[in-house]
Formats: sequence, structure tokens, C-alpha cells
Amino acid sequence: MSDPFATPEEEKSPVRRLRGRLASPVTLWTAPGPAGLTVSSMLVADGEPGRVLGLIDSESDLWDAIETSEMFAVAPLGPGERQLADRFAGLMPSPGGLFVEGAWQQTAYGPVRDGLWAGCRLVGSRPCGWALLVEGVIETISTDAAAAPLIHYRGRYRELG
Repeated sequence: MSDPFATPEEEKSPVRRLRGRLASPVTLWTAPGPAGLTVSSMLVADGEPGRVLGLIDSESDLWDAIETSEMFAVAPLGPGERQLADRFAGLMPSPGGLFVEGAWQQTAYGPVRDGLWAGCRLVGSRPCGWALLVEGVIETISTDAAAAPLIHYRGRYRELG
């Protein structure tokens, strides 16, 4: 079933078409407040220290919380977390708030769930296209058993397999 509100392919800008053909990880960014947002435009840069960079909406509650606390957490989502991704992206209703469902652990970086996540300290931000490029230094990583990632490609969630 196709989305009746989706922009037809021929009306999309060339940049949007290019971006849609690049597979992106589906991650959940959270911050003290609490606030959270599904983010697919992001990457991790290895180094000493490691860094996380992501494009987020400068008018989002997440950015307000990151700007205030200067801390945030990033967690990759897995195939079974499509509804969670949609909820934090604002595509599904969330009666009672974003964090009412599931088990959340409060950390200095924001609420997190069990599994892999990185705790980051904000070191910079700047406008980038229609978003804000946010850069954080990774201060801690909570590792867990490797799970298959949830991928966003051509407007849909996909699984590796």
C-alpha cells in the first residue's frame, strides 16, 4: 500500500532522490528532559575520542534538551523496534508521552533502554541544509550482544538478512 501523502518520485528534488537511495541506520537519540527523536541521518567517527554526528530538527524538543543539558544518548534500533521508531518520529500517537512504554533507565545522557547505546557530550552544532548538524564526543558506550540493525531505505524500514 502506498502513502497517499507521499511526494511522487518525479516531484522530488534530485538531492532528496539521492538521499533516498542511501541506506541509513535507524537510531534513537534521547536527552535529559526527557526528550527523544528518531534519527537516520547520522554517523560515528572513530578516533580519540570517538564522535557522533547527526542531523536533527533545530525546532525539536530533542534539540532544546540537548542544548540545555549538553548531553545525549544514541542507540541503534533493531527490526523489532519499528513502532518505537515511528513513535519517536512523531508518526504514531504516544498517549502519556514518548517514554511511558517499555523499560527506561535514567542516565546523565538521557533515558536509555537495555542494549547498545553511546553517551555523548555536545561539542558543537551548526546549520546544515534544513537541519542542524550536531556533534558529540562519545564519553561512554554500553555494549550488548550484536543485533541486526533496522535500516531506512527509500522511505521504508528494511532489515539486513
